[in-house]
Amino acid sequence: VKEFRKRNLPMDVIVQDWQYWGDRGWGVPQFDTLNYSNPSGFIKELHDLNAHFNVSIWSNPDKNSVIGKEYVAKNRFIPNSKWLDYFNPETRKEYWNTLKTNMFDNGVDSWWMDAVEPENDALKGAKTYLGVGDFFRLTYPLMVSQAVYEGQRKTSSDKRVCILTRSAFCGQQRYGIINWSGDIGCTWDVFRNQIVAGLNYAITGLPYWTTDIGGFFRPGNAQYTDEKYHELLTRWYQWGAFCPIFRIHGYMTETEPWKYGAEVEENMRKMLNLRYRLLPYIYSEAWQVTKNGSTIMRPLVMDFNGDTTAVSQAYEYMFGKAFLVAPITEANVNHRDVYLPKAACWFDFWAGKRFEGGKTVSADAPLDKIPLFVKAGSIIPMGKVIQCSMERSDTLEIRIYKGADARFDLYEDEGDNYNYEKGKYSIIPFCWNEKTQSLTIGARQGSFSGDLRKRLFNVVLVNENNGSETDRWMRGRKVVYAGNRMTINMK
Repeated sequence: VKEFRKRNLPMDVIVQDWQYWGDRGWGVPQFDTLNYSNPSGFIKELHDLNAHFNVSIWSNPDKNSVIGKEYVAKNRFIPNSKWLDYFNPETRKEYWNTLKTNMFDNGVDSWWMDAVEPENDALKGAKTYLGVGDFFRLTYPLMVSQAVYEGQRKTSSDKRVCILTRSAFCGQQRYGIINWSGDIGCTWDVFRNQIVAGLNYAITGLPYWTTDIGGFFRPGNAQYTDEKYHELLTRWYQWGAFCPIFRIHGYMTETEPWKYGAEVEENMRKMLNLRYRLLPYIYSEAWQVTKNGSTIMRPLVMDFNGDTTAVSQAYEYMFGKAFLVAPITEANVNHRDVYLPKAACWFDFWAGKRFEGGKTVSADAPLDKIPLFVKAGSIIPMGKVIQCSMERSDTLEIRIYKGADARFDLYEDEGDNYNYEKGKYSIIPFCWNEKTQSLTIGARQGSFSGDLRKRLFNVVLVNENNGSETDRWMRGRKVVYAGNRMTINMK
């Protein structure tokens, strides 16, 4: 984390993967005292660096461990199996109490639920608390997530539940889960399949999804010098920046950007900076998920279902309601054809050039850029380049992509608690009137502790000559906003 900060590479979460338990037994949620003599101390050090700590937890702790034997004595396992019976509410409570004592009370921020699926016929012939194992097996990860969510919510309202889980079941989104696609390989075919898998997953109504950027199984030490792998990793990383959750992981791998050389590091930095500049947009879209059941990662059928050409694009999608993302999915490519849905005009995000919809254009894609377009009639709030999401800025750049009326609700809250459920949040509405060429910033709705009472907005009309840079402010109309309604004439 210190090296990320030193190199100005934004990051928010670092993960402790498996085997931190040492000789306590496989999957036991207790830190090995030899290597982790002061868990609360090192986690506090991470918090002081403005980073969050995530830890891997398993659903099947070793029965021969101290904790495992306690669970056995209380009949917490599914009979004749190695799997805890989370179908039993008492098991769910006890498992959370274990996590609370050993992890949460030491400052753990979030959970990586590995191995939450009894594979194949693992529960064949077994009898769970609810009934036949064969019938209930696929709901197992739902119950594991429920155990942690309900336990943490009863323990504290100061830290939001965040669960990264390897498997999910219908309705599991209510438990604060992110699903990842499992232990995948590192080929272009696998990468292409991830895009389709993510879109299919998101359209089911489970909004938060992610993948092991670069693949879980990788080409060993060769990955650090292999330029062919670096190209795949870079393209995967660019696409990852436009997934609901942006994360990298690899088996027996050091995934820090600098491990792959200066060029890869700089290309990753560019995408990190863009992702963090877009946090006001992304966080506001996340509020639409919470409040209105929206979806951040959107296959084109969701927004352009009357456009048969659009819905046939396997590797294009919307990121929120404004961005059209077209990842590079082949090696040795520096451009790709992108179909722009006919329902709107579009702007090349990198160049500011405007295109008519209903056409296929050739988008430039040097190794440091992913083809990216913004729908005309969009408002994009962008912050400054920051190093973590906890940094607050009183200045935002408001990019307007003309061509149609537009609206955007900027959502803000305290960041990591459940006070928003009590109405502690604010919304600032932005409305673009295409006919009058004016932007109305509505009165701030709501308030919360620490909200910014005065803001500076740099309002930019995007075109080929302005509004396409990502690392600096564009020329625009600077306005001071103190929470009252105001209209800016942009003619």
